[in-house]
This record gives sequence, structure tokens and C-alpha cells, in this order.
Amino acid sequence: MTAELVRGQNHPLSQSRLEIRVSAGTPVVAVAALGDENGRIHGVEWVAHPGAPTQPGLEVSRQAAADHRLAVDLDAMTDAVHRVGVLLALPAAGGGPGPARFGAVAAPFVAVTGLDGDEVASYTITGLEAESAVVALEVYRRQGAWKVRAVGQGYTGGLAELLTDQGLPEAVSLAGTINEAVARGLARSVQAPPSRPSDGDRSRQTAAPALGPDQGGIAPQGAPGPVPPAYGGQPSGGPGQSGPQPSYGGSGAAEPSATTGGPINYSHPGRQNSAPPPPPPTAPPAQPGQPAQPVAGDATGWSMEERLYNQVWGMFEDLARTTAAYRSAVDFAESRMDKELEQALSDPRSRIGGRGDAVREAARARHAHLVDQAREVLDRDISQLVAEADVVEPALPPAFARWDNPAWHAYRVPMEIPMALRLGDLRLPEADRIRIPMLLRLPLERGLWIDSGRADPIDGSFTDSHDMRRLAMDTAVAHAARLLAVYPAGEFTVHVIDPAGSGTQPLSPLTRTGVLAAPPAQGAAGVTDVLSRLTQRVDLVQMALRGGAPDALPPGFDTSQQLLIVNDFPHGFDDRAVNQLRYLADEGPPVGVHLMMVADREESSAYGPLLDPLWRSLLRLTPVPDSHLADPWVGHAWTYEPPLVPAGSQVLHQVLTQVAAARRAWNG
Repeated sequence: MTAELVRGQNHPLSQSRLEIRVSAGTPVVAVAALGDENGRIHGVEWVAHPGAPTQPGLEVSRQAAADHRLAVDLDAMTDAVHRVGVLLALPAAGGGPGPARFGAVAAPFVAVTGLDGDEVASYTITGLEAESAVVALEVYRRQGAWKVRAVGQGYTGGLAELLTDQGLPEAVSLAGTINEAVARGLARSVQAPPSRPSDGDRSRQTAAPALGPDQGGIAPQGAPGPVPPAYGGQPSGGPGQSGPQPSYGGSGAAEPSATTGGPINYSHPGRQNSAPPPPPPTAPPAQPGQPAQPVAGDATGWSMEERLYNQVWGMFEDLARTTAAYRSAVDFAESRMDKELEQALSDPRSRIGGRGDAVREAARARHAHLVDQAREVLDRDISQLVAEADVVEPALPPAFARWDNPAWHAYRVPMEIPMALRLGDLRLPEADRIRIPMLLRLPLERGLWIDSGRADPIDGSFTDSHDMRRLAMDTAVAHAARLLAVYPAGEFTVHVIDPAGSGTQPLSPLTRTGVLAAPPAQGAAGVTDVLSRLTQRVDLVQMALRGGAPDALPPGFDTSQQLLIVNDFPHGFDDRAVNQLRYLADEGPPVGVHLMMVADREESSAYGPLLDPLWRSLLRLTPVPDSHLADPWVGHAWTYEPPLVPAGSQVLHQVLTQVAAARRAWNG
């Protein structure tokens, strides 16, 4: 029976190996700290955090997430350790995105479970307001026995104040290290998909459409925040962010603002005037005892595009969770076998002879049985996901589809901006049969960093530095071509900086078709000119928006979204140019200026701390399959595969030719 604790209450623990689960509803940082009998932390080596996730007997998550699972092995603690504190902090306290105080989010929930998943004790941390860090609970030793206590002590000064109160001399520097590790994790995290109706609902048909951040919803980690006011005809919200507007009138209605303008809605607040979304496709009846046949677009949404988007991310979440369950079951089987073997070895009668061999064989047999059961469940879930992917992939629109999808052969320049863009595929080693499309919401929330450095691909093929640079530029061109193709004519502009001209051949699809705003800029003068123009553009749009006059821009001002591709960085860049790049990466996306860097991180390290903020603010992608992206739930290391055009295919040239023709007609 689970003990539901209140602040200050304790509960005995009968197991030494525990799992502490945290559910916060918003991304939080989870830290575990060891303390002596007085609760004092003696040094940084006594703290497990995202920058150093493992300590003796402890393991925590490697990034900020809404859900965490912390592993605790009390038998591995030294005699000097008497307390294990679970600390939670909001990433915004270190300058990250999201809420800056716990009072603005749902109350965090913490549960202590055994390795079998049975809950021992739980605690809902209530009463927090301005605090940005909290000691959730502590596991402590008393007279040779371990107990858990609900603490709930919050700190408005964040992790630095919390760790200082715990007696850690290096509290401030460690808090900075943790915030730095969280920022690095954000740069490699997959954007969180929308919330699911329920864990077991594979139909995804009855849940209400998810609210956007501008509708009172909570934005998940990495998801775009509220879109700034529109300028130059750009929509103020993307697909999935529109919904019924509040009507003024009736009980409890808000008064219209005198500065917003526009007509007042006098319609009856109880009447529903907007049409409900059409029903999703109906699956054919399943055979008795067989699962229902998957159907493309069976998720919720107001359009087929939104349904497919939600269905793809539902598949992503299902694969993440079923793989996490499999790994947890395997870990439990191994820990159980280790415990049984340890008990067998501790008994002198079973160390030698046939009895000992029988005990060991029985332990290994139970381990194999548990692993086989877990694998059977995983294979069943993967087979269902593979069947779903087989019907979803052919139905995807061009923005969501691979380059080899027939949808691109029927491509026409769109009239509206899609919800999202496919940046590649994601897979896990346990489920190599299925690839999940990696969809990124539009407009882009942050820029991209295409790694051109030396890499060892996971498929074992050798790739030298020259090949990596070429592959990186090919990947950048494929991404840029997709962005040009999914935007309406005249609403997306691409600039290129190629200081030494080394990207001439990979850039040829863009230059030959004439889709670039100007020829690639070369030399120091070209770098300075392009950066100065884009920096000035960001300044002008920001001033117009802050002044409440988005239409008061100079005549002939290009209001389209802007993408700057920078090749072969840092060649041709001085400190001033690097600062301008940082400015564009930080301030550009909200006003429609985006950055795509094609660079080697090691070669760029000469700039030191000057470059680190730029590196952290961009989403890192690679031109070769690489397991470096993490999901926002359990931190799986997903293998990312770039969306390269098939060898010999003319689809890229055909698509860009249509884009160029549409641009000429638009400008003419």
C-alpha cells in the first residue's frame, strides 16, 4: 500500500534499490545530493546532476524534462552518507525558457518505488509560490534503517541558494555548472510532441485539440512559444494555434481593451457557431482477437495535416515509452539475478558443488524468462507501430514526407505555411525496423547547426574530413530546399555566406535554379555586408513591433522569413562577425530571421566562450546517422538520420525549379 506523505511526514523503506519518479508537468532539473548526519554536502563529488549524472549509488537524468526517473542504491552508499536529497529546479532560474517560479506550474509529484514498480511512498509538493528550486524529499538513515521524508522546502534564489543552505562551499559554481549542462542538453533535445490523450489510447480520437501557448496551454520543452505580432502579412499564429476567440458579453467575460481595436462580438456566449472538426477516418473492423488495423490520420485535429502531425508524434511517444519499459524490465531482471547470485555466494553451502550450480542456473533461467517476456511485449508494440508507419508514411504531405515519397513528384508551390517540417528520421537500437519522422514546428523557433567535423558513423563506414564537409553542405541544402518548398511564393528568402567558395558545388542546386536572394557572399567584405543587412533588419522589425506600428517599415522592405546559411565557419569571421551571428541566433527567430551554421565545432573552439552561447542556442544536426538527440521524457539517445536526397534523383531540381518560377511570378 502506498503511503501518501504530507510535508514533514516519514515512512520506512524495506528495499535498498529504489527508483524515484518525478512528474512536474513542465521541464525541471532533477539533482540528487548526498549528505552527512547533519545534512551537509561536503563537495561537488557528493552531487549527481545533469553534468555528472552518476555518483556511487545514484543516477539522475541528463537533461531537464517533465518526467524523471532517479535510480538509488542505498547499499552502495558509504558509511559517511546519511542522507540523499532529491532537489528540483526550474531551468528558467538559470536563464532558460519556461516558467521562473513553481507557483506558475502544477504542483510537482514525487514517488518512491521499488525496482518492481510498486509504489512505496508519494508526495505532492504544494504551497510553492516564488520558489524556483525545492528540496522535494530526502532518504535518510536512522539507527541503521532507511526512511523517506517529505520535505518540500523551497528557495527563491534557485539552486545556488539551495546548495548554499546545504553547506556546499562551491554552491554558486556548481549551480552554474548544472545550468550549463542543462543548456547543452537543450541544444540536442528533440522538440517535445503535443500531449497525448492517455498512455493506452492508440486511437487518439476523443481527446480535445491541444491548446497553444497563446490559448492558455503550457508549451512543452522545445515547443514554440507565443508568436509575436504579425508584420508584412505573416500570420500571427501557426496551424494548431487557432481556435474560438473569446466573445465579450455574458457573465464573467473580460472587457475589451481600448488599444486592441476591432469590432466587439455581441454573439451569445452559450451558442457554438464554429463547426466541429470533421471525424477522423474510420478503421476497418478487426478480426476477432486481432488489433485494429491502423489508419492514416486517426489522431485528433482540425485538418488532415494536424491529424497526421499528432499521429506521428503519438508514434514517437509510444516508441519512447515502450522502449523505456523494456529497458526497465531488463534492468530489473539483471538486478534480480545479481541479488540471487549474491545470496547464493553468501551461503557457504552453495558456493561449491551441484547445489550452487543449480541455484545459479535457476537464477539465470529466471533472468532469461523475464527478458524474453519483456522482448515479446516490445516486439508486439513495435509490430503495431511498423504497421501504422506503413500506412502513415505514404499519406504524409510533402512537408512531412521523405524526398523519395511520391508526394514530391506531385509538388505544387503551397498557398499556406504547413504546421511543421521534416528534418530527418529518428530510431532506437531496440527497434531498428521503424523510423519516426522528426517534425519541427514552423516557423522555426531556433536555428540549426549542421556538424561538418570528423565523425565515426554508427554504421561503421569511414568518413574523412573532406567527405564530412561535403555531406554537411548537402544536408544544409536539403534543409534549405525544404523550407523554400513549403512556404508560399515570396514568403521565404535564403542568403548564403561562403567566404572561401568551398561550398560552390553543393550549393549548385540553389544557385542554378535561382532561388537565392543573391549569389553566395564571399570574402570578408561579403560576410560583413550580409551580416550588417540582416542585423539591421532585425533592429528595424523589433523597433516597429515594440512601437506598436508593425506597418511602419521602410518602403520595399522584404517581410518574408529569412534564412542565413553560413558555410565553412569560422573562416572569414572576426570577433565582430561572431557577435553578429550570436545576435541573429538570439534575436532573429522572433522576427523572422533564422540561422543555419555549417561548421566544425572543434575548429570553431578557438573563439572559446564567445562561441559557446551560439552553439547552445542552435539545434545540432549531423550529416551522418548519429545517436545524439534526446527525448523529453526518459532521455533516450535517439539515432538521427538526415534527410538526404536519393542518389541520382532529380526531385530536388524539379522542386526548386517550381519554387523559382513561382518567385518570379510573385515578384513580377
